[in-house]
Amino acid sequence: MSTLRIQSSTSTLSTTVHHLLLRPTAAVSTNSFSFRPLRTRKPPSLRVSMSSTPPSQPLEIIVKASITIPNKLGDCPFCQRVLLTLEEKHLPYDLKFVNLANKPEWFLQINAEGKVPVIKIDEKWIPDSDVITQTLEEKYPSPPLVTPPEKATVGSKIFSTFIGFLKSKDPNDGTEQALLSELSSFNDYLKENGPFVNGKEISAADLSLGPKLYHLEIVLGHYKKWTVPESLSFLKSYTKAIFSRESFIKTRAQPQDVIEGWRPKVEG
Repeated sequence: MSTLRIQSSTSTLSTTVHHLLLRPTAAVSTNSFSFRPLRTRKPPSLRVSMSSTPPSQPLEIIVKASITIPNKLGDCPFCQRVLLTLEEKHLPYDLKFVNLANKPEWFLQINAEGKVPVIKIDEKWIPDSDVITQTLEEKYPSPPLVTPPEKATVGSKIFSTFIGFLKSKDPNDGTEQALLSELSSFNDYLKENGPFVNGKEISAADLSLGPKLYHLEIVLGHYKKWTVPESLSFLKSYTKAIFSRESFIKTRAQPQDVIEGWRPKVEG
């Protein structure tokens, strides 16, 4: 088990996906977590006590293990979403890595569905990034990361259209145009309302969308030789701002993990 502690300092490090992609390729397996779009269903009722101070002990969280580097974080954007929330709220946590190609029995006893992430709060294991992030917001409301309901679904169709284009074998089936349409709409939204979804401050919507855009840039660049058009300048600034945050740098997956994690979707 590896322990990460939150630091409140802000990094000025600027990172680009294209630089990351220059790292050597490793021989890896092609196991991948189950992808699922952001859901809007109402999460189950959870009894949590509100607190303005961090927990006395680090929160235990189970995440996907890297398939390229032992004992490192894997390529699950939903795991990163939760870790970003913990980082931005300055909450301490302990990581437990699970190889999703060979799930241990102790993990299946915690979550029979075998999906990550799963976090332990108030002695109860909670699955699903939607439920986890809402629970963390309710229990540790400061600093607030709430996205107003009317803005919560901004950009929510980007991930599904990205997957459609990635899996497409027909260049004329409209999947590329569908993705461009969603990205353009999001770019226009940021132009009028940015720099983040909720204006000047980062919020839960950004912490959900950021990891997905990170995967989009790496995977489409690798498998499709496709990049986000330079004309979408507000989107470009948005990804640069998120990808360069200290919280994102600490919790991002290695590009080769992202590439190999998506390989079954591409080749399947």
